[in-house]
Amino acid sequence: MDVRRRTVRAAAAGEPLKPDRQAAASSIKASDALPLPLYLTNGLFFTMFFSVMYFLLVRWREKIRNSTPLHVVTLSELLAMVSLIASVIYLLGFFGIGFVQSFVSRSNSDSWDIEDENAEQLILEEDSRRGPCAAATTLGCTLPPPPPARQIVPMVPQQPSMVAAMLSVSEKPAPTTEISEDDEEIIQSVVEGKTPSYSLETKLGDCKRAASVRREALQRITGKTLKGLPLEGFDYESILGQCCEMPVGYVQIPVGIAGPLLLDGREYSVPMATTEGCLVASTNRGAKAIYVSGGATSVLLRDGMTRAPVVRFGTAKRAADLKFFVEDPINFDTLSFIFNKSSRFARLQSIQCAIAGKNLYMRFSCSTGDAMGMNMVSKGVQNVLDYLQNEYPDMEVIGISGNYCSDKKAAAVNWIEGRGKSVVCEAIIKEDVVKKVLKTEVGALVELNMLKNLTGSAMAGALGGFNAHASNIVSAVYLATGQDPAQNVESSHCITMMEAVNAGKDLHVSVTMPSIEVGTVGGGTQLASQSACLNLLGVKGANTEAAGSNARLLATIVAASVLAGELSLMSAISAGQLVKSHMKYNRSSRDITKGLTLPLTEDKST
Repeated sequence: MDVRRRTVRAAAAGEPLKPDRQAAASSIKASDALPLPLYLTNGLFFTMFFSVMYFLLVRWREKIRNSTPLHVVTLSELLAMVSLIASVIYLLGFFGIGFVQSFVSRSNSDSWDIEDENAEQLILEEDSRRGPCAAATTLGCTLPPPPPARQIVPMVPQQPSMVAAMLSVSEKPAPTTEISEDDEEIIQSVVEGKTPSYSLETKLGDCKRAASVRREALQRITGKTLKGLPLEGFDYESILGQCCEMPVGYVQIPVGIAGPLLLDGREYSVPMATTEGCLVASTNRGAKAIYVSGGATSVLLRDGMTRAPVVRFGTAKRAADLKFFVEDPINFDTLSFIFNKSSRFARLQSIQCAIAGKNLYMRFSCSTGDAMGMNMVSKGVQNVLDYLQNEYPDMEVIGISGNYCSDKKAAAVNWIEGRGKSVVCEAIIKEDVVKKVLKTEVGALVELNMLKNLTGSAMAGALGGFNAHASNIVSAVYLATGQDPAQNVESSHCITMMEAVNAGKDLHVSVTMPSIEVGTVGGGTQLASQSACLNLLGVKGANTEAAGSNARLLATIVAASVLAGELSLMSAISAGQLVKSHMKYNRSSRDITKGLTLPLTEDKST
């Protein structure tokens, strides 16, 4: 039920604080008539109205046929008429409910006061026996009434200097904010379990206020502070219904810039959100080597998001019949027409089937414009399933996703067939750049790549992991640009190749990534910070001239960034600099209170 605002009268000295019943009664609403949520109350009266109306019509028809006077009624008919009148009054505007509740509240006001006095006396007795409560959730411990001017932790933590943060000295006390009377009442309701935390946005109509109330309630319930987790400075309206439920704050991740990265004749400054030291610096060094060598080039091989439902038949033969039907080119136009009705951007490309006994897995692949496209392809698949259900009534849909897609899991089908954008990116690094910038030799890089990325990964039984640290760069770019970080699993499928060219003097390096799943619209891409990073790359939002071109460009930038990261890390390992540099800087024994700026070194992944 909705949490109502009550006015609280001042209590005399030593007198327990009690709610003002008269003020509460004056703000009675019809939806409070029954101790049920509003939707259940409405459903109850709707059901009662139609049920008794049907019952009375049937009874009156029988009386007319039997020539029985209509004014002769039985007890059941009398109760039905009373129920009908009550439901009509309720449905006409809740006037009857408010009228009834006015009598209920008037007759029970004295008993409420007695109950409150008994409850308060019980609290005092419990407190005298138990002492102060250790936590709000301890069994048998009643929450004490809040103080009149309770202070809460500030929502924006101060940003002290590195020295002050590390030494925890000279930290100024942060300003505090009082909890309003309305918020205090709602917080208590959440703590006591009367108001679900997930419903605060709907009840309050203010996402920021809902997050603040939920945060304070969480601190009281758990007995743990959320100091350090900021609340202010974020647009909570922007995540409602699409990015995050029941927010209590947001996590800060620093964003660094690697570049300029010269790709296909254009320069890009690549944003990378990470907490791993040296990752941005390492990628930046690889970008420099690519830049001075003339830049990298990319090729988009495939662009198609997938979804694979699983259906079941009574026999394997029936499953095979549907497989042949779906894969028949004659039927593709019909299925494509039905699929494409789900969106003006969705375009069905292919359907690949696999059978396991009497179960059929159908892998739909389609283009999705500038969106990553999971929701889009799912809607199209649902349309096709509805159509096939009419053609094959014995088909049982087990799930719209049967893991043959395959989403957020390392799978050979993605490694072989691709998912999302399939990209190849390459560059030729000149011999003097390898020596002066990367501090190694061409031959050493080629040998290391063969023994580490190829042979070593094969010995480990890697699936799509024939690289040094592609997932490092993919994750950092994904977090910065609002992509789904869980899709780093398949998006990081990558094989890194290195080969000596031009009579062994220069280095040809390439990355092949068959399943980069990115979008520039929808999801986290429209959040302010992530949108700014997309704008930095020139791929913000949908491309109005060529649908899907922004997302495809972002995929090539991701691949080129991985190329830079692979080149730099492999060079550090080849030159024997990795452990030495990290022992020197990442485990530095320098006195940071002197405010020295530490130089950046190579990434620590191996």
